[in-house]
Amino acid sequence: MARPICFCLQYFALLMSFGAIVSYARPPLQHPQEEPSYLKFVFNATELPPQDYYDYIIVGGGTAGCPLAATLSRAYKVLVLERGGVAYGKPNLMNHEGFLTTLMDANPFDSPAQAFTSEEGVSNARGRVLGGGTAINAGFYSRADREFYQKSGVDWDQKIVNKSYEWVERAIVFRPELRDWQLAVRDGLLEAGIDPFNGFRLDHVAGTKIGGSIFDSYGKRHTAADLLSYAKPSNIKVSVHASVERVLLASSSPHAGSRLSAVGVAYRDHMGKYHHALVGKHGEVILSAGAIGSPQLLLLSGIGPRPYLSAWGIPVAHHLPSVGQFLYDNPRNGISIVAPIPLEQSLIQVVGITESGAYIEAASNVIPFASPPHSVFIRTPSSPLYLPVATLMEKIIGPLSSGSLRLASTDIRVNPIVRFNYFNNPVDLERCVNGTRMIGDILRSRSLENFKFRDWFGGRSFRFVGPALPVDQSNHRVMEDFCRRTVSTIWHYHGGCVVGKVVDRNFRLNGIDALRVVDGSTFGVSPGTNPQATVLMLGRYVGLKILRERMRYKS
Repeated sequence: MARPICFCLQYFALLMSFGAIVSYARPPLQHPQEEPSYLKFVFNATELPPQDYYDYIIVGGGTAGCPLAATLSRAYKVLVLERGGVAYGKPNLMNHEGFLTTLMDANPFDSPAQAFTSEEGVSNARGRVLGGGTAINAGFYSRADREFYQKSGVDWDQKIVNKSYEWVERAIVFRPELRDWQLAVRDGLLEAGIDPFNGFRLDHVAGTKIGGSIFDSYGKRHTAADLLSYAKPSNIKVSVHASVERVLLASSSPHAGSRLSAVGVAYRDHMGKYHHALVGKHGEVILSAGAIGSPQLLLLSGIGPRPYLSAWGIPVAHHLPSVGQFLYDNPRNGISIVAPIPLEQSLIQVVGITESGAYIEAASNVIPFASPPHSVFIRTPSSPLYLPVATLMEKIIGPLSSGSLRLASTDIRVNPIVRFNYFNNPVDLERCVNGTRMIGDILRSRSLENFKFRDWFGGRSFRFVGPALPVDQSNHRVMEDFCRRTVSTIWHYHGGCVVGKVVDRNFRLNGIDALRVVDGSTFGVSPGTNPQATVLMLGRYVGLKILRERMRYKS
């Protein structure tokens, strides 16, 4: 029988996660010590004037905001306002071994990973750094599934979609080198019937495949900020430590009932000084602050449900009931084991794309183990012991269960209150049961035999860190209880400004001119195994579409 062991549990809430690594024709790899070229147009907000004009103001220098800004800057004057700092020069952020440390150091105030906890009590984090989520995640890169395009409410131009993916991939996506644990999981997935083996693929295809990553062969992280290297330097300013407090709105004419239009934003630098950034003719304000930041900023700008805003004393600029609604997070469940053999550091590199509503992924980490004080049997070492820990996890597709976001404060720096309502829809729970049963099948495969310990009587078993899978995995009620009891996040939350409810199919805000939302808050479903690739593509895609629109103005 498998035996659980418990120690340093704060490390293991993060272990059942993410991922790792693609190679195309691209410029030569930047040496890890080489300063990125985009830093030449990155400024602290204190250096910017009290008021200035731009063609496009992008709120959020993250996964979508950076490729969007780089694209628009080829022809127009662009300002990017990022509330966090710069990732370059921070080892924990910029190499794969610092992934866990970054998330464990997350706090609500000034770290690159801003911690928040859902009302269900599930710990989570959001990016607060140039590069956004790409600077704090595990790097796994895989394109969206076909159903995402069909259900998103957007009339996608698939040719531009593919070119946008390729533009991203040439710059920051790499192919991983599989070692012991990832190889074993790959073979275990195939033994469990998640076939065929599709090799290294960036597109979404059923079966087992090796995905891409934004970590290169040096183990260095590449982020969305790297895409700023494609910007036109004379046309772009990136301001860090710039906290946008509200979108500035004005009527398009003096007549009653005329539409409002975004004319700029008000933001503060880290010294507390206010600045105003304004847009010119045909310009736009574009929110790319993520599934938490974009709906929060709309609410604080007076855009949202009228009764709710009035209760907060926020002047109502535009009644839009679905702002902050239809918020989703893909639940994650799985197991962690201590390995009896040396183990490499790996984030997600292999994925099993099943037909039963779940994706299976794996990671491995070598983590510090703190010995109990005054141990009778173990002399406390002068340097920490390190233990090899491997994880298997499943993420359900969708999900169908949705929640909402509401304000905790009128201070933009304070996290809003979120509820995801995990497993509120029984279909999500059924998918979790299917996925955890597949984890059981993989654990029983021959491929994972080397990760079992021998006991005194010659038997072999896993040593679990935290909860083990139920022994009777045929018992549906017990498996449902395991899903509810062990639910965690895989950091793929989305929604809050969903297409068709808050924005239209061109990502323009319903009812207000010159204002768009371009980020994962517009998604009503998570794209495939991981949203990173699709959000990066989205920034480039919308940028190209806007450039085409502006060409029509001139013709």
